[in-house]
Amino acid sequence: MQPAFLHLPGDRLSGAELSAARLDGHVVELGEAYAPADLVETGALRAASLAPLIAAMPEAAFAGMSAAWIHGAGDAPPHLHEVQSAVGRRLRAPASRRILVHDPALDPEDLVRIGGAAVTAPERTLIDLVRWPTTVPERWDWARALVLMDPDLAARAERRLLAGPRGPGFRRAAQFLAEATAARGADEPQGVRTR
Repeated sequence: MQPAFLHLPGDRLSGAELSAARLDGHVVELGEAYAPADLVETGALRAASLAPLIAAMPEAAFAGMSAAWIHGAGDAPPHLHEVQSAVGRRLRAPASRRILVHDPALDPEDLVRIGGAAVTAPERTLIDLVRWPTTVPERWDWARALVLMDPDLAARAERRLLAGPRGPGFRRAAQFLAEATAARGADEPQGVRTR
């Protein structure tokens, strides 16, 4: 369901009308939609703004870079959006070069619902960003941005990674998470440890 305050080109207003409203400062671009300029940008709003991308794939969950943006990392959405199956069966890849479909199905514990969309949980998002192939180098930038938002996230993700099965990218992910966790520990005052 599309929130009333998000505007998709061609829905209530044409693309030209929305562009004019953006030039006048009334709306701003947000994902695949436009939102009032004075609206506070939340994860729910970000997720809802990307929903048109997966409208034809109701079993899809936002993952990787898209999930990182929904969780609050970065200012602008990624150019390439990543999704995974939220229902345990393979997704049919859409005819869009803007969407990358990953094969592994997600466990229910890996998912959260934000703004009406299924999204990988922050720990799973971080693990995926650093574990998936390095063919998309921007993933590491998104991973760093996600860690900066929640400094304890790297430690939680590291515990989860080490408790799960090893597979492709495990060593790369373990090294990134260990370094991020160590950097977090180095930033704390001596003798004071936060949870």
